[in-house]
Amino acid sequence: MANVRILFALFAAALCAQAGEGFTRFQLDKDFTCEGADAGDIDGDGVIDVVAGPWWFRGPQFTQRTEIFPAKTFSPEQYSNQFFTFVDDIDGDKKPDVLIVGFPGKAGRWYRNPGDGSANWKESVCCPSVETESPTWTDLTGDGKAELVCSNGGKLGWYEPDRAAAEKPWVFHALGTAGSGKTFLHGLGVGDVDGDGKKDVLVANGWWRQPESLAGDPVWELQAAKFGGGGAQMHVDDVDGDGLPDVITSLAAHGYGLAWFQQQRAADGKRTFVQHTIIDKPAPDTVSFSQLHAVALYDMDGDGKKDIVTGKRRWAHGSKGDVDPMGTPVLYWFRKIGAGDATKFEPRLIDDASGVGTQVEVRDINRDGRGDVIVGNKLGCFAFISGAGPAPPSATTSSTTPARTP
Repeated sequence: MANVRILFALFAAALCAQAGEGFTRFQLDKDFTCEGADAGDIDGDGVIDVVAGPWWFRGPQFTQRTEIFPAKTFSPEQYSNQFFTFVDDIDGDKKPDVLIVGFPGKAGRWYRNPGDGSANWKESVCCPSVETESPTWTDLTGDGKAELVCSNGGKLGWYEPDRAAAEKPWVFHALGTAGSGKTFLHGLGVGDVDGDGKKDVLVANGWWRQPESLAGDPVWELQAAKFGGGGAQMHVDDVDGDGLPDVITSLAAHGYGLAWFQQQRAADGKRTFVQHTIIDKPAPDTVSFSQLHAVALYDMDGDGKKDIVTGKRRWAHGSKGDVDPMGTPVLYWFRKIGAGDATKFEPRLIDDASGVGTQVEVRDINRDGRGDVIVGNKLGCFAFISGAGPAPPSATTSSTTPARTP
């Protein structure tokens, strides 16, 4: 692949501006190339870069971009071949690589970081079919390394690479029975629901409890619950501080609604979940928007409480599909305030001209202790950097990929 390095400082400068809530808004690209983006120190200079579409954008100003794979743009009325972007060291060489998941049911592929800042990234097709609409790259098994949680062949499970030979096809481990997953499954997450120290897998109709041992790929047990009609990324956190993990999710990826589900436990140990609606259908003097097809959980302001980041996906099914397709493409974070029965999520507008895609990532890119938001969607690619904006290079950095959920 030819080394394609494009300087576009004038374009970036023109599209760098203040956003809401003290964020600096960077529009990295104006074309539709992807619906998911991520960040990591791609060139090892101590500064966090952004990966969006076919490029990585060099931090801290993102005015220089280098091609990872051949660039292609798409019509906003259609779909891209990049729904999710995950930056992580896949092959164990201590350099952040790039994992790409495309249209649901299509193959997953990863690109090996050449380590010299060039465009000579080797592509490896790793997963023949990645189903569900919110696949998650996270450490599900507890071995300290991330796996790709999704479904394949109608069964929920995870793809696991051989770190010593990650270019070979990854092994799929099924955790659910036939029909537990499907190509266009809405709503998927990973978290420890029962507090046993093992991460479980969440879906809209319940959660699959991780067994004591994963040897032999046993079928996990489904614990029935109702977490909306099928949203996006689902998260687990003790929202009200009562010691029981709760569930956070959008209620309908192509409709309205955001809620947290309070876990309650009876004397006999039975678990139930009570819905607390954060945003609903439009009403006077309330914040409401449709198409919450990407949800992140992150401590945005450094107060020790995890907040919610979400927004309106632009034209999920084109300009005439779904509910309110022409509505303002907003991006919000919801600040968690209070505790116990007084727990609330207060909406804070980040931007009203971007929204989300199928993925929204939050990282501390400028290392100020607050969350920065990365978006790729049909309006382009964006980075919203907190405070005064980008930070200078750091002489010491503990990781080439900043944590998603500290």
